Amino acid sequence: MKTFIQATEIWAPSRDRSMLEFHAGLFGTHHDFRAVTQKMCFGYDEGLPGKAWALRHPIILNNLQNPLFRRRDVARTAELTCGVAIPVFAGDILLAVLVFFCGDDEDRVGAIELWHNDPAQSAEMGMVDGYFGFAESFQWIAQHTRFARGFGLPGTVWQSGMPEIMNDLGHANRFVRRDDARRVGINKGLGLPSPYEEGQNYVVAFLSALGTPIARRFEIWVPDQAGTALRFQTGQCDNTPDLASDYDKAVFERGVGLLGTVLHTGMPAVDEFIASEGSVVGASALKAGLASIAAVPLLQAGRIKAVVAMYF
Repeated sequence: MKTFIQATEIWAPSRDRSMLEFHAGLFGTHHDFRAVTQKMCFGYDEGLPGKAWALRHPIILNNLQNPLFRRRDVARTAELTCGVAIPVFAGDILLAVLVFFCGDDEDRVGAIELWHNDPAQSAEMGMVDGYFGFAESFQWIAQHTRFARGFGLPGTVWQSGMPEIMNDLGHANRFVRRDDARRVGINKGLGLPSPYEEGQNYVVAFLSALGTPIARRFEIWVPDQAGTALRFQTGQCDNTPDLASDYDKAVFERGVGLLGTVLHTGMPAVDEFIASEGSVVGASALKAGLASIAAVPLLQAGRIKAVVAMYF
């Protein structure tokens, strides 16, 4: 099954914090793109990762032939057309920038949206930018929709300040655009808050279609009361509908396994062969036929509030 996201990168500050260096990534069959990427670095406000560093909020570049993107030629050859960069900060300290890349072909349906609220300007959240592939009618609706706190996927994430998963979007009462989602085949949504620009509210919404999901599984893990371990909160996987039973009593102590390492460092992490980890996550992924994972931390005031795992 093709996923809407085709490549993932993690960029981390150099030792002297003057630039971003390649840290890790998932590239699938895009070997030439990987080879070029691994040799690169970005200064503050330079390129897609550097721009997200400077702005302190996610950005979507829905045309990788934009002069801002320094790998235009190899992206065109790889048929990658969109990138979304998500910075991760601990207070004022940048920990990493996570970048997802998508392609543009008629076989892929899905959307990535960036929503924003400035409390000084409005009580609602509007779309800043988005990438919709062939779902152009859905794009028009999104551009003309605004959300109050607690309404729709962006408004729900805004209210909770936590990642949120919505299933069956074509029939979900909480999803304001359910009729339009049903028409274009979008059926699941993952919303991620970005609390790193003070006084501003940002949400990235990943909208997934049945045939070309954004990712093949989503999971949300949250720290225990002491903040020393992660426990499974919720998730969605077509191959394993009852994820809660796989993760019953599962605990990832700080520094143990990929998820525990994310809790310990605050850094995003990827693993191309998560099944080899030997943990309950690896066993569940193997059972579902899943290979790779990207783990995205959400920090508030320098402490992890949640870790989102996306499987490809």
